[in-house]
Parts: sequence; structure tokens; C-alpha cells
Amino acid sequence: QVRLVESGGGLVQPGGSLRLSCAASGFTFSNYAMRWYRQAPGKERDLVAHISSGGGVTNYAEFVKGRFTISRDNAKNTVYLQMNSLKSEDTAVYYCNRVVSPLPWGQGTQVTVSS
Repeated sequence: QVRLVESGGGLVQPGGSLRLSCAASGFTFSNYAMRWYRQAPGKERDLVAHISSGGGVTNYAEFVKGRFTISRDNAKNTVYLQMNSLKSEDTAVYYCNRVVSPLPWGQGTQVTVSS
């Protein structure tokens, strides 16, 4: 079964850190560039970060540059999002997906930044 499962979200105080994981199965993960997205309540889903299939190229939305880092482990079929210096405006459900032939959106993982 082709699927992506996000995990690692939670409640964190402003200034804190979280690491999200996205586990892929059912396809050749190393062939696909991957992205993290987020969707806050009442807002559209936004692109957060991009990583090439081999991991050598990464890009970030301006609002997370310098705070978030995307990475991947092709041996573990997993893409990560390290989030540091979290702000209240980072509160959202975070999703991962393939760039080419994106899959139906999964459950995502909730990140709540609040004191």
C-alpha cells in the first residue's frame, strides 16, 4: 500500500523545538523529491520545505528560513522536518507529500506552539 504517515507533532512553548517524521511505504522513496506543507485553521495549505530525491537540494518558505531544516534518510524511507525557534504562528497541521504524483493527503501531525 502506497502511503505516507506523519508523526512527531505536539504542544511546545514558543522558542522550543520539534522534529517531525514522515514515513513512506509502497513506493521507491529514493526516486521522489518530497515536501512538507502546513495548514493552519481557516487557512490554505502552504508549502514549507522541499528536498530533492537524493537530499542534496533543499528549499524553504521565507517564513521558516533559518529555523526549519528538512532532511531525509533514504535507507529508512523517511523525511524529517527539524523545527527550531518555534513561534505561535507555526501552529498548524503539518503534512508531507511527494512532489511528482502527489498522494491523497494523510492525517498530518498537529503542531501547537503556545505558552
